[in-house]
Amino acid sequence: MRVMRKTGLSMAVTMALVIAAGSCTQETKVDISRSLNPAGMPSMVTHNISTLISDSGVTQYKIVAPVWYVYDEVDTPYWLFPKGLYLQKYDPKFNVVATVAADSARFFKMQKLWRLEGNVEMTKAPKDLFLSERVFWDQRRARLYSDTFIHIENETHILEGTGFESNERLTKYRILHPSGIFPVERDNLKPDPK
Repeated sequence: MRVMRKTGLSMAVTMALVIAAGSCTQETKVDISRSLNPAGMPSMVTHNISTLISDSGVTQYKIVAPVWYVYDEVDTPYWLFPKGLYLQKYDPKFNVVATVAADSARFFKMQKLWRLEGNVEMTKAPKDLFLSERVFWDQRRARLYSDTFIHIENETHILEGTGFESNERLTKYRILHPSGIFPVERDNLKPDPK
């Protein structure tokens, strides 16, 4: 009687294991692709970047940003810097000749067009300062432009207005609708040491 109980118990355990093993082999398909849209997703996300960009083996720019999204699968491929961007432009001797800082930026790869937004601050060596809310940088045409308010400080003047055009080097520029040109003497702007 005891042998029969052990055999019956052994058979019950074996059957339970066979049934459990059989149920584990059934595959359940999960269709993730139905809910995803690859064209709307970034193909690359990078955090805390600091990278150098060169052309023909010569370092041209340094880009620093908290986050960088690359959208290569969309109709118009672009890079997105939603949390800000800092860029330095170098001369052939690796001296910084200009800087750009913006609250956010978007680079359209095919058009080679930058759209800088938020508090956009551009500097050109030695002391020129350009402030605006939005600036476009067309690398193909080597041109900068804006349709918003612009504030420019150079060695001799403070210029303000709406709309702005410049060459890429910020050496030849004009304000489309000037609202003020103020001559200044930089030495008089320094705080009194008293």
